[in-house]
Amino acid sequence: MRKSILIFISVLCVTIWQARAVDIKSIGVPYVQNYTKTIYQSGNQNWSVTRDEHGIMYFGNAEGLLSFDGKYWQQHHLPNSLIVRSVSADGKGKIYTGAFGEFGYWQDNKGFLKYHSLINLIPKKYRPINEEIWKIYVDGDRVLFQSFGAIFIYSGGNIDVIKAPKPYFFLFKAGNRFFIEQVSAGLFELKNNHLKYVQGSNILGNSGVLSILPFQNNKYIIGTAQNGLFIYDGITITPWANKANDFLKSYQLNNGAIIPGKYFAYGTILNGIVIIDTAGNVVQHINKSSGLQNNTVLSLYTDSEQNLWAGLDNGIDRIEVNSPLYFYFDKTGRFGTVYASIIFNNKIYLGTNQGLFYSDWIANNNQLFQSFDFKLIPGSQGQVWDLSLQDGRLLCGHNDGTYQVNGDGITKISPITGGWTIKKLNQDKLIQGTYTGLVVYNKNALGNWTFSHKIEGFGEPSRYVEQDSKGQIWVSHAYKGIYKLTLSSDLKKVISRVYYDKLYGLPGSYNVNVFDLDNRVVFSSDSGFYIYDDITDRFFKYTQLNKKLGTFASSGKIIKAIGKRYWFINQGRVALADFSVPGKPGIDTNRFTILNGQMVQHYETINRINNSTYLISIDDGFVILNDDDALSPNQVKIPGVLIRRIENVTDKVSVIGEMSSVHNNIEIPYIQNNIRIAYSLPYYKQAKIKFQYYLEGYSRQWSDWTMQSQKEFTNLDQGTYHFKVRAKINDQNISAITTLTFIILPPWYAGKPAIIFYILLLILAYYLIRRYYRFKLRRHQLHLREKLQKEKEDFLRQEAIANEQHIINIRNEQLQADLAGKSRELANSAMNLVYKNELLQKISEEIAHLKDNTGKKLADDQLRRIQKVIDEGMNDERDWNIFERSFNEAHENFFKKLKSDHPDLVPNDLKLCAYLRMNMSSKEMASLLNISLRGVEIRRYRLRKKLNLEHDKNLVEFLIEL
Repeated sequence: MRKSILIFISVLCVTIWQARAVDIKSIGVPYVQNYTKTIYQSGNQNWSVTRDEHGIMYFGNAEGLLSFDGKYWQQHHLPNSLIVRSVSADGKGKIYTGAFGEFGYWQDNKGFLKYHSLINLIPKKYRPINEEIWKIYVDGDRVLFQSFGAIFIYSGGNIDVIKAPKPYFFLFKAGNRFFIEQVSAGLFELKNNHLKYVQGSNILGNSGVLSILPFQNNKYIIGTAQNGLFIYDGITITPWANKANDFLKSYQLNNGAIIPGKYFAYGTILNGIVIIDTAGNVVQHINKSSGLQNNTVLSLYTDSEQNLWAGLDNGIDRIEVNSPLYFYFDKTGRFGTVYASIIFNNKIYLGTNQGLFYSDWIANNNQLFQSFDFKLIPGSQGQVWDLSLQDGRLLCGHNDGTYQVNGDGITKISPITGGWTIKKLNQDKLIQGTYTGLVVYNKNALGNWTFSHKIEGFGEPSRYVEQDSKGQIWVSHAYKGIYKLTLSSDLKKVISRVYYDKLYGLPGSYNVNVFDLDNRVVFSSDSGFYIYDDITDRFFKYTQLNKKLGTFASSGKIIKAIGKRYWFINQGRVALADFSVPGKPGIDTNRFTILNGQMVQHYETINRINNSTYLISIDDGFVILNDDDALSPNQVKIPGVLIRRIENVTDKVSVIGEMSSVHNNIEIPYIQNNIRIAYSLPYYKQAKIKFQYYLEGYSRQWSDWTMQSQKEFTNLDQGTYHFKVRAKINDQNISAITTLTFIILPPWYAGKPAIIFYILLLILAYYLIRRYYRFKLRRHQLHLREKLQKEKEDFLRQEAIANEQHIINIRNEQLQADLAGKSRELANSAMNLVYKNELLQKISEEIAHLKDNTGKKLADDQLRRIQKVIDEGMNDERDWNIFERSFNEAHENFFKKLKSDHPDLVPNDLKLCAYLRMNMSSKEMASLLNISLRGVEIRRYRLRKKLNLEHDKNLVEFLIEL
């Protein structure tokens, strides 16, 4: 059941491929893209080719495993840098390779392709120590490796070894069957791990079987090195009579590949690649002279897009066998740059800068395929500008004039130099733009075109010429703008001439050309197409057309195709626009990307050979377009974009990951947060590929479309990012979105270990702070107790001081009271002395008037004795001593300070000072001093002098302040 399902799937795939396949033509060669070793930076020889499930190509190269994704080449080295002889992808993420004494598989490992050897699974006695592994085939769940000594079948983690009595040659997989040749023993089929001899295989000879391909009706084509091709129908093997046999025998067939549909490609040792059909006809021969880098083809592989990959002895080539474009290049440089080309009367003509060349168009039956032998038509030397077919006559616009071409000869019909372009005016007249104006041609009775006249009144270089519906002639000057001409009825002179430039609405005067588009005159410019309005006599943008054409709105040339289809050429880029459906033009550019930049700018020519074939001039040859073979633009299958590499560009460039598929959740250290992402589209045909990206979590919107296939992002914050990218081919077809998810890890100080450390640190800090606050609390409590104790002590001290002060105040009050008492006592004592002295004075005075009984005065001696007693009483020092002692008690240290400051004071001066301090009156002092009032004044005066008092200083105040 399983086998029948596989057969059905295989038949279905072949049917689908055949439905998509195109006919390979025998004129020219398909486009060949060369990948030199300077491009892929690896060894010369490429021994095998395969393709994985992502569309990435792998090559067994002389220096290792080589991969290519349409943009980037990568090299992967085997142990000991072995040559990779064989390679095969299983479509499940593994790439199997074989080398000298080694085989195994490569598999993605965290973004890198890592090699895993399988040699250790083989018993030691069977290990291919000194043998190359030449073939690898993936067959379901098993993989077959083949050397000249054994077949190794890897399945279920084990390897079975199939040995033979004679050495093997090569193992081949044809459909679901495996065949292998034993040297000098014939061809065998591998069935159930056993070899079964193919009857009649001895007919193949001993040159070696180098290719077995599926053929029609369960048959097989067997290709030998030097004995040609054979057909095996499952029973017998018979030689196949075909036109390639002699070629393959002479140049030594080396390998083969089936091209879905009805073609087979064979690589040779000596002369490149030959492609044959199921009838045995050679339809293509591609060698070094027609585009290959090397004539020795080591390997062939056809991918799902029908690209034929050739691993060469020096380089890698890709051949677009399903392209509708076929090329012919002048590798010898024989005829120079091609400005015009056309096919007429089974001849192809090339107008070049060196002259007019021709070759037979129909192939010779004796040739294997179409070839050309271009020859210069005599007399045509010089610059050819234009080849135009007018009513069955081929006209050649030349630098020296205009010629009519007849087979391999030419006839000059106009001497006017520089025949740039020629158009029909009416049924029997032509008008031509030349270096010096316009020329008119007439048709004669034989149908030949003859020179009539040059139009008078206009001599400007006329690059393009068109006639509008009113019969007016529009001329595009070669360099400076547009002219509108009205001709006379006989077409001999210009009766009206108007020059138009930017003053009339045109964007400028340079590079403005005139063309006919669906019977309407339009004007091309770098700013888009314009149309002319008769009423306003001005030009306006042809907005409706410009919007439909997109980037081709600035085309500099329009060439009519067939029906309502037109070629638009914009700075070397080519598009075919179909206006057959009103309002919905189809713009096809995919098929013509190969032509970009290969045509002579401003002199591009495309001629229709028939309803489906066009001849396109290119710099050094021509291209044949078979329009019926082309896939429509909507049928272009676009693969998904591949994320190929992530690099750290923080300090120096280092690879974070190389991958062939999308790996999500890639973790990138924070110190590598400046990254570069490289991506590619595994689309190998010639096309303009643009990319658009969007980094979710970083950008706000999709980027502009760009040709760049890598993008750098700097200073990315920690977090998860989703990088999205998509591709667009030729500004039309957009691929699905490819998403890469990656994570910028937190910095070391924000990582999990750091967070754990921070938590532990916080816990430690918590306990330390808690302990610190407890310690601080205890200190605070102690401080409060000490402060309280201190305040209490201060309070008690203050209270003690207050009590002491109170006591002192009480004492002072007591002292003041005592002092006041003493002062009073002193005052009383002084007053008593004064009273006593006054009394004694009165007694003295009375005694002087005292008389005895006789009335006589007392005797003088009595009076003197009494007066003496009175004087002694008044001058009694005891009274003074008592007064002085009391005075010192009331006025402490008064006399000491007075004596220390004024040592010249005598006792009487001290007495006077004491009485003055007590603020006694002069009378009282006179009584105490026993002197007169005048004496008191005199003493006061003398005292002032001794005390050195100023004149205005009060003596009493001075003594009181002392």
